[in-house]
Amino acid sequence: MRKDYNLEKRKYVIGGFIVIIVLIYLIRLFNLQVLDSRYKDDADSNAFLRKAIFPSRGVIYDRNGNVVVYNRPAYDIMMIPKDVHPFDTLDFCRTLNISPEQLKKRFSDMKDKRLNPGYSSYSPQTLLTHLSPEDYGKLQEKMYRFPGFFIQKRILREYNYHCAANVLGNIREVSPTDIERDPYYSRGDYTGDLGVERSYEKYLRGEKGEEILIRDARGQIQGRFEDGARDKKAISGKNLTLGIDIELQEYAEQLMRNKIGAVVAIEPATGEILAMVTSPSYDPSLLVGRERGKNYAALRSNPQKPLLDRSIQGAYPPGSTFKPSQGLILLQEGIINLSTPFPCYRGYINGGLRVGCHPHGSPIPLKPALQTSCNAFFCWGFKAMIDRRSKYGTPAKAFEVWKNYLVELGYGYRLGVDIPGESRGFIPNAKFYNKIYGEDRWSANSIISVSIGQGEILATPLQIANLGATIANRGWYVTPHIVKEIQDTVLEPEKLTRHQPHIDRQHFEAVAEGMRMAVTGGTCRLANLRDVEVCGKTGTAQNPHGRDHSVFLGFAPYHDPKIAICVYVENAGFGATFGVPIGSLLIEKYLKGSIADDRKYIEDRMLNSNTIIYSGVKKH
Repeated sequence: MRKDYNLEKRKYVIGGFIVIIVLIYLIRLFNLQVLDSRYKDDADSNAFLRKAIFPSRGVIYDRNGNVVVYNRPAYDIMMIPKDVHPFDTLDFCRTLNISPEQLKKRFSDMKDKRLNPGYSSYSPQTLLTHLSPEDYGKLQEKMYRFPGFFIQKRILREYNYHCAANVLGNIREVSPTDIERDPYYSRGDYTGDLGVERSYEKYLRGEKGEEILIRDARGQIQGRFEDGARDKKAISGKNLTLGIDIELQEYAEQLMRNKIGAVVAIEPATGEILAMVTSPSYDPSLLVGRERGKNYAALRSNPQKPLLDRSIQGAYPPGSTFKPSQGLILLQEGIINLSTPFPCYRGYINGGLRVGCHPHGSPIPLKPALQTSCNAFFCWGFKAMIDRRSKYGTPAKAFEVWKNYLVELGYGYRLGVDIPGESRGFIPNAKFYNKIYGEDRWSANSIISVSIGQGEILATPLQIANLGATIANRGWYVTPHIVKEIQDTVLEPEKLTRHQPHIDRQHFEAVAEGMRMAVTGGTCRLANLRDVEVCGKTGTAQNPHGRDHSVFLGFAPYHDPKIAICVYVENAGFGATFGVPIGSLLIEKYLKGSIADDRKYIEDRMLNSNTIIYSGVKKH
């Protein structure tokens, strides 16, 4: 009898299928029983109730030890859906002052796994947040009527000062995206939003604890599992100390009231930011509690854009505050020395091109040019550098050298401040102009406005203040940063990095002297203080959309600098009109503690003035 080899092969095929099926079942069982914890969690939840214990969030102090942000208790209504039995919904809604429709929507949102990815009928779910102490008290008395519900204590932020919203940020309820990115969070948790609350979230939030309660066969709580031996204590968040002087910050915001713009003040030796103001701003307490959503929507729709942090996000033409950087570059490159004069007969005139200027002596060298803010000097100096083919070959190559110095001085890229949203400003490169004019078909005259901080040049108030700190230090700066200390933690090294442009110290000395001359007998005379040697530079930045911007860059004292500052007021006219007086008042307040009687009239004028009327933006 002949053997049937096809039948023999079929036996192996069938056996192989059986083996594969068995392997699939084994792998699936291993996955369900060992790797996948969902079924174990569901089984455990029948026997245990795990309640999160929320840690105290870190307290925030200013540089002088004043408590700026602290915590207050808040109460959330939690529920375990499978434990909820029929209850009096009207009584529940009346107690909490909500409508039945709102309650129904909350139930629906809770069960929507797009909105609540971790939903399980066996685990605690957040129903309502931010109960007031009054609502908490009323509900606590009736909790026995609502099986399956319980109240959980959380933490909300409280503010001792109604300022610095852009610096501090706020906290908000986590989104599904937050939960996906970080397994620490569950629905109903809070996370930092903007400012240091966001940047330092992992330090501030601490670590959640857990209380494990045991149930009987009917789901009733019988007490703590193993007398609490398996409970986990919450670990409080770390406290932060800011470089901010909160009283200086508060005063700066008062001076900038009814104005659009920004103020940044830096301690030159450390890079610590003493004040960082955006105007208009808002009270940070508006974004706390049940009204947060409504208040946030109102701030977003406000035409004055109070949520825009102009101190780091506003990219402005720096105007004449850019001139000290030009003096430094021209000196370092040997284009000028301290005796090199350039003419100014009411401006820079070259061929058919004219850049205007105001009356002063002519010709003049660098220091008097800084003193009088001479446009022509810096235009001629820029032309002498960019068009010097004997030294650089082409204007494009000369321009790249010029641009690289500016990058070293902190322009054109983010400085790396430790709050989110910083803009890089804009410093063009040679390729930018090659695209516009054609390669090697442009010269200094084509782009002459950049020499005086106009044209394509854009900078943030933080970058302008940082230039002041660099000159104050005579040639170096530390990365500007808000946070000075983290409890029991060393600051990240990049926050304290010292940057040193390739410009000799003596050139910074010369520029500082020119800025001192601007205060004693030039465009910054209103910044001249008794017993404090202030150095300054005005800026009147042209604005194609309306009235010019008023800018001030300064530092003090001259030989032992404690503060460098930029004030930028949109649509406010000459630099001496608003930028200088506000800057000088802040320097005086910081260094002397109060404003001298003979300068009170300046303070009154700044506190009561309104430049929003010139901005074209409606007051909200």
